[in-house]
Amino acid sequence: MRETSREVGVVVRRRAVDHPWIDHAWSPAMVLDEVPATAPWTVLSSEGDATTYYAGAASIDLYISETGNYRDNLADGSPRIWVALRRQAGGSELELTKVTADPTEGEAIFESGCDVIGTVPMPPEIASWIAAFVDEFHVERVFHKRKRDRANGGGPRGPGNRRPDEGSGHA
Repeated sequence: MRETSREVGVVVRRRAVDHPWIDHAWSPAMVLDEVPATAPWTVLSSEGDATTYYAGAASIDLYISETGNYRDNLADGSPRIWVALRRQAGGSELELTKVTADPTEGEAIFESGCDVIGTVPMPPEIASWIAAFVDEFHVERVFHKRKRDRANGGGPRGPGNRRPDEGSGHA
């Protein structure tokens, strides 16, 4: 259940690389705390072998169930925002697919094999907005260790819990 969201602007960088299979690499450059009145994929600057683009607007969604993750991100000392982009079918153009402040979600996106994923520093205005959300909705969850079912006579190797290659224990 989504609780709140905020639109942000995303800036990416394309730089030339000396590699036999690719001629350039993309990376997130920054997240803007507000969406500018600029068309997506507008060139913002070009210096040497790097070009910076305004990729477009994206939504950062905050969920009550994830406040612990946001709190951990903020407590890290240098909070991050994860940005993911995907190549559009049949072309080299990129599509902005996800922006998140949740480190767990960012890691999952990274492991999913998205075409371009990276982190950028979290702007102070966004950090304040997230901190207010965490302050309002975070509930510390107590960890309850599950106990083994000892109904079958014990622990992992009690009666009924032997591996097939183990004998009955009787000679």
